[in-house]
Amino acid sequence: MSDTISDERSGPGEAWALAALIAGALSIAFAPIFVRISETGPVATAFWRVLLSLPVAALWARAEAARPATAAPPPRLLLALAGLFFAGDLGLWHLSVESTSVANSTFLVNLAPILVGLAAWALFGERLRLPYFAGLALAIVGAALLVRASLGLAAGSGVRGDGIALVAAFLYAAYQLTVKQLRGSCSTAQIMLCSGAVATIALLVMAIALGERLLPVTGSGWLVLVAVALICQLAGQSLITYAMAHLPAALSSISLMVQPVAAALLAWALFGERLGMLQFFGGAAVLAGIGLARTGTGKRG
Repeated sequence: MSDTISDERSGPGEAWALAALIAGALSIAFAPIFVRISETGPVATAFWRVLLSLPVAALWARAEAARPATAAPPPRLLLALAGLFFAGDLGLWHLSVESTSVANSTFLVNLAPILVGLAAWALFGERLRLPYFAGLALAIVGAALLVRASLGLAAGSGVRGDGIALVAAFLYAAYQLTVKQLRGSCSTAQIMLCSGAVATIALLVMAIALGERLLPVTGSGWLVLVAVALICQLAGQSLITYAMAHLPAALSSISLMVQPVAAALLAWALFGERLGMLQFFGGAAVLAGIGLARTGTGKRG
């Protein structure tokens, strides 16, 4: 195992890793806002998000490669799978944002903890005690209250967007589990670079197949793409990938449910998407659920 990975694992404890994870989730909460104001198509925006982050990821990975390392070559198949899962999740999530509310889309995508928790128990031997399941249930109920105003099924476009977001949730769970497995042998920079390269190609193919606009038409349009790359991909995704080396997969996944809370507040402030007292109560329940779930997770049994 490389010195880089060893250094990461011996660094900050779980509390710092959890803080990094939540900071990453809050950064990614801006993604649907950028999709709404982007001059390119939703999947094309995802393509630029990953592509524009790759030069920084390459420099980061190159700096790490200059250090002494004893690790075996990185598992290319898993890195490719991570990239494909990420491309599918990101592309479908961005598509759903245009067919349903920001809060709805982010909530449904972040139902992934249900799948991740079960898989972490079955595949990684993580212990999940009663407080975890109680916290998960509280967080999901809170998130449902948060988006209650937009969960009506009357509008056909909303149903379509909700369905796309649910498919994205399965891919998001697969991505999280794959990254958790990769963090045993790969650094954050390696994962960001290699999986990002695969995701870029897949997203470009998706955007072209959907006939989306690929290029922005104004300077401000390019600034939006640079912002989504810096804030959501480099800052957000890197912090989450880093944190997954230090946290149980189940805890990592449920902690990411701060995203719908932050996304709903941003959509309320910027787009006037309605939030009443019940929705604010739901957001508080999500945060309480994350705290409760933290006491119910553990290492391998």
